[in-house]
Amino acid sequence: MINGWILMVASYLLGAIPFGLIVAKSMGIDILKEGSGNIGATNVGRTLGKKAGIFVLVLDVLKSFLPAWGAKYLVAVPTPFNVSLAEFGLICGGLAMVGHMASPFLKFKGGKGIASGLGMLVGSAWPVGLTVLVTFIVLMILTQIVSLSSLFAVSAMVVGGFFFKESNSPLFWIVYTLLAIFIFWKHRPNIQRIIKGEEKKFSFASKKSEAVVEPADQS
Repeated sequence: MINGWILMVASYLLGAIPFGLIVAKSMGIDILKEGSGNIGATNVGRTLGKKAGIFVLVLDVLKSFLPAWGAKYLVAVPTPFNVSLAEFGLICGGLAMVGHMASPFLKFKGGKGIASGLGMLVGSAWPVGLTVLVTFIVLMILTQIVSLSSLFAVSAMVVGGFFFKESNSPLFWIVYTLLAIFIFWKHRPNIQRIIKGEEKKFSFASKKSEAVVEPADQS
C-alpha cells in the first residue's frame, strides 16, 4: 500500500501532464500557438485532425480516471483526513483534474477540465459519470457547440451528485459544486459568446494544414 499523501501529490502531477502539448509537438506543432492556444482535445482535434484529437481525449480522461479508481485500492488506511476509500478516490481524481486545469508545467494554466472531469466522475461514481456523458452527447448532437454541451454536462454532474447513492456523501457534493464553479469560471469567454450567439460549432481539421482557428476550446 502507498501513503495517501504521496498518492494525492502523484494524482495532481499525473493530471498536470499536458498530453495535448506533447502529442502536438510530436507532430511538429506548438499547440499553444494554434487555434485557441488550449492544450485540450478540442483544440488538438481542430488543429491536427480527428485521430490526434481522440488520442488526446483518451489520455486526458485516463489521467484522472486512474487516480480516482486506482487510489481506492492503493491507499494505506487510515486515509488522509480519515475519509472513506470512495471519498479518497474522489479527492485523487479531483486533484488530477485540477492538475489538468492548472498545470505547474504550463505556469499553472491548462485545459478547461471537461475530459479530465469525465475521467474523475467515471472513476469515482460511474452513474454520475454516465449521466454527464449522455448529457454532453445529446447536447452535442443538438447544438454541435462544445462549450454549451460541456456546461450542461457540468450542471448534470452537480444534480446527479444528489441522486445517486454512489455519490451519497457531503464530500462528493462539495467537490462537484466547487469543480462546477471552477469550470464555469474558466468558460467565461465561451459563455459571453454563447449569449451573443457568436460561439462556433465544432469541426475537426481535415488535415494539419487546414486547421480551423476558433476561440472556443473546452477540454
